[in-house]
Amino acid sequence: MNESEGIQEEPGGPRPPPPDALLTGCRRLLRPLVRLLMRAGVTFPVLAEHVRTLYVEVALRDFLMDAKARTDSRVSLITGVHRKEIRRLRLHPRDSDPIPPMVTVSSQIIARWLGLPAYTDPAGRPLPLPRAAAAPNRPSFDALVEAVTTDVRPRAVLDDWISQGFVTLDAADMIHLNASAFIPRGGGAEQMFYFARNLHDHIAAAAANVSASGPAPYADRSVHYDELDDAAARRLEQIARDAAQRALLEVNRAAIALLETMPPPGPPSGPPSGSSAEPRRARVNFGIYVYRDAANDQEPRSS
Repeated sequence: MNESEGIQEEPGGPRPPPPDALLTGCRRLLRPLVRLLMRAGVTFPVLAEHVRTLYVEVALRDFLMDAKARTDSRVSLITGVHRKEIRRLRLHPRDSDPIPPMVTVSSQIIARWLGLPAYTDPAGRPLPLPRAAAAPNRPSFDALVEAVTTDVRPRAVLDDWISQGFVTLDAADMIHLNASAFIPRGGGAEQMFYFARNLHDHIAAAAANVSASGPAPYADRSVHYDELDDAAARRLEQIARDAAQRALLEVNRAAIALLETMPPPGPPSGPPSGSSAEPRRARVNFGIYVYRDAANDQEPRSS
C-alpha cells in the first residue's frame, strides 16, 4: 500500500513511472490541447472543474472496485478532491457522451464499401454501385446499406450522402463514393467523437506501455526527422499520407473479412439454457497520424 496516495499496487501489475517524470511528459503532451482550449475560450477554472469530475469518476470506476470502499473519505484520499466536492459530484453525475449516428451507421457502410472484395476493384478502389442489384447476390447500394442497418431506408441514406458530398450520381444513375469527402465537418459532433476516441486510445496504449513491467503490450512507433527544408518536409508528409492510406485500407479489408467469419452476437438477454456463454467482445483501433511543423514544438526554455 502506498499510504501517501491510498492506491494499492498488485504484484506484477502495472508500474507507472515516477510522478516527476510523468508530469514532465504531461506538460508537453497537454500543450497543444491547452492551446486548443484557449482558442475555443475554455478558461482554466472550467477545465479544472472537468478534471476534478474526471478524477472522481476514475477513482470510483478503476481503483475502488469494492462498493464498500467507495466512501467519500476514500475517494478524497486517492484523488485529493475535497469530500464536499465529491458529495456534490455524486449528487449531479455527468451524462454519458452519446455516439453520433454518423459514426454508428455511415462509417460502417463506407467501411464495407472499401473493404469487401465484391465492392472494390483489383486496386482496392470502391466500385460505382447501382441503387438496386440487377441480379440476386450482386453488389448494390441498397444491399450495402441493408447489410448494416434495417432501421434506415437506403434511399434516405443516399439522399443524405448526396447532400453532404459523400457520393455522386453519374448519367447512368450509378453511385460513386467520394472517399476523400467522408471527413466529418470541422468542430461537428462526428469529428469531436473521433478526436476524443483516437487520442484517448493512443494515450491509453502509451500509458500501458510506460507502465508495463515487461515488454510493451501495444505498438507505438514513429518515424521522425528534424531540420528538413520546407520542400523535403512537404514531400515526406505526402509520402507518409499515401503510405497511411494504403495501411488503413489493408487493415480495414482484413477487419471486414474477419467480421464475415464471426458468428452473430447472441440475444441481449443472454444465451439460451444449456448453450455456451457468449464470447467476450473486444475492440481494436488502428490509427495513423502525420504531423509537420515549421518550428519544433518544444518546451520553452526558462529565462
